[in-house]
Formats: sequence, structure tokens, C-alpha cells
Amino acid sequence: MSVPEGLRLMHVHAHPDDESSKGAATTAKYVAEGVDVHVVTCTGGERGSILNPKMDKPGVLENITEIRRKEMDAAREILGIKQDWLGFVDSGWPEGDPKPPLPEGCFALVPLEEATERLVRLVRSFRPHVMTTYDENGGYPHPDHIRCHEVSMAAYEAASDPDRFPDAGEPWQVLKVYYQHGFNRPRAVALHEELLRRGLPSPLAERLEDWKPDPAHDARVTTRVECADYFPVRDRALLAHATQIDPDGFFFQIPLEVQREIWPTEDFELVKSSVGTDLPEDDLFAGIRTEAASQEDGAA
Repeated sequence: MSVPEGLRLMHVHAHPDDESSKGAATTAKYVAEGVDVHVVTCTGGERGSILNPKMDKPGVLENITEIRRKEMDAAREILGIKQDWLGFVDSGWPEGDPKPPLPEGCFALVPLEEATERLVRLVRSFRPHVMTTYDENGGYPHPDHIRCHEVSMAAYEAASDPDRFPDAGEPWQVLKVYYQHGFNRPRAVALHEELLRRGLPSPLAERLEDWKPDPAHDARVTTRVECADYFPVRDRALLAHATQIDPDGFFFQIPLEVQREIWPTEDFELVKSSVGTDLPEDDLFAGIRTEAASQEDGAA
């Protein structure tokens, strides 16, 4: 399916590597079709752990901020996107019972208005027709992911209001907002069962033991974008984040041919729309093409 020239898509993510682990094949598909894609990264991932044992060596943790910026540079080139840092500091993943307080000055504790204004500036500058972010639980309950959701939704509302942040650029109405649901249980079950059917080990078995069915949550998916041809691009972008992604780890233990055959889509939930569209969808720009053209005419 071709997409008209001039359409723009913005993804808002919490950390560098999130743009490659969530919706990256969809990103690559739209880039290949001429869509302008912009990723906003809310934090620098400064408090991230080294998750690839091959990178756990002297000098890496001490320079994690600079290294993760270079990894993001490499992933950006692979995906063919624009990218901006929102400029906040990673909150880290609090552990313990009870959990310790979050570090002073971290993204999750920044006043909502301050973070919202920064994102509104980028929305009004880039003028996306479609925006994606995380659901109210952050996809998983990392404090930065939850804050990313809150900031994204606040910026969506504020960007079109001329009375909000009047010095942050001309108002812009984002036409559709989606939550990403890439890590959904039906997908994991389908892949797990196919691996077993083929007599292959499943890296999902242990994960599924603790992943309780939630039909109501699964039913929230409205939009499945077919993007299997771009799974290799997604994987290359993931591997660019070498401190975070183990090439021998979970992400790469399911053969690509199985993924392409059993679950060739990335999945989203439409949560805000000012254009008419019929659900379910197979395209983030469904119902938007004519609206986007008239919006451009009005902004000109």
C-alpha cells in the first residue's frame, strides 16, 4: 500500500532502544514508502543497565550516556528517521520492597507542564499527522514509560490549543494517536505454539507461565500493520543498541521465517482520532489521507 508524499509520523519513546524494540518494522515500512518519521526520545537512558554480557567490560558503564547516544545515532541511520532528545534524565528501574524513592530530577519527577512544553515544541515544529506512544501502564510499568504516556497525551491535547504554550510555535492538530501493543500475549502464544509444532525450543515458555491471559487488554488492538518484510531492518536497528541487546538473547531466538509466517504485523490501539476510519485497520494512516491534504492546505 503506498502512502501519499508529505505524510508525517511521530513516535514518542522513553529511552534509546525503545524505537527499535517497539514498532520499528512499521517505521521502516513507512520510511520506505516516503513517510517522514520522527522519533522523540524522552531520556538518554543514563541509568540503564548493561544487558548484553559481551558489553560488560571496563569503561562501558562509566560512559553509558555517550555510548547510548552513539547507539541511537546508528539505529537512526538504519531506520532512516529523524530523531530528537527531549532532554530529560533516565529515572532508572527502582528495585526492592518497598521500592526506593526515584532519583531527584529524573524524568518521572519533572513537572508535567515542563515536559509537555518541550514535546509541544517538537510537535508544532514537525507537525505529525499520526503520533504513537505507550498506554497508561507504559507498556510495562517503568516510571519513564508511564511518564512518557502522560507527557505524550498532554502534548497531543496542548499542541492544537493556541492558548497553551503560545511561544512554542504555531498550533498543530495531530489527527490520530495510537498506543503500541507489540508485546501482546496472543502473539507470544502463537509464536510459542508454532515453535513447539516445529520441534523447536521456545524462549517464550517461561515468560508465558507468568503471563496471565487478559482478554480485555488483548481486545484493545485495533490496527495491525503488515510489515514482515522489514523485520530484518528492525533487527539491525535493535543490534545497534549493543549495550542493551544481546545478539544471543530472547529477541533473536525465534527464527525470522516463523515470525513472518505466524505474526507478520505490528499491533497498535487507536485511542484518539479526528478523522473517520473503520476498525479494524491495517494502516496507521487509514482515513487520514484526504484530511492530511486539506490540513496542509489550511496551514499553508
